[in-house]
Amino acid sequence: MINIFYDDRCPLCCKEIEYYKKIPSPAILNWCGISEHTATLEKYGISYLDSLKILHAVNTEGKTYKGVDTFVLIWQHLARWKYLAWFVRLPLIYQMSKLTYSIFAYWRFKNLDHCVIEKKL
Repeated sequence: MINIFYDDRCPLCCKEIEYYKKIPSPAILNWCGISEHTATLEKYGISYLDSLKILHAVNTEGKTYKGVDTFVLIWQHLARWKYLAWFVRLPLIYQMSKLTYSIFAYWRFKNLDHCVIEKKL
């Protein structure tokens, strides 16, 4: 089972995850909204704050994935998305994807109301 930890209080994140859920995929993908899986996050050593900032996943062997690597992991298991996973792993594309995701994730975290509240706790 691959646990995918996403911000289930973010409208954009939820929309994207709901789209992925509709694509036929093996039952190996377990979608975990972080607000409901704080104990599972702790089990894997992922802080709630870090999980708000970027997408995380943990595979069946316990390996943790973050950001773009999580998307690649997801796409590898979705029909017709395997090609995007392959493309994003190309060296220059991978580096650009990581940079772009980092910028977007920072912006999203900085601007969502519930993230601002969580930062103060």
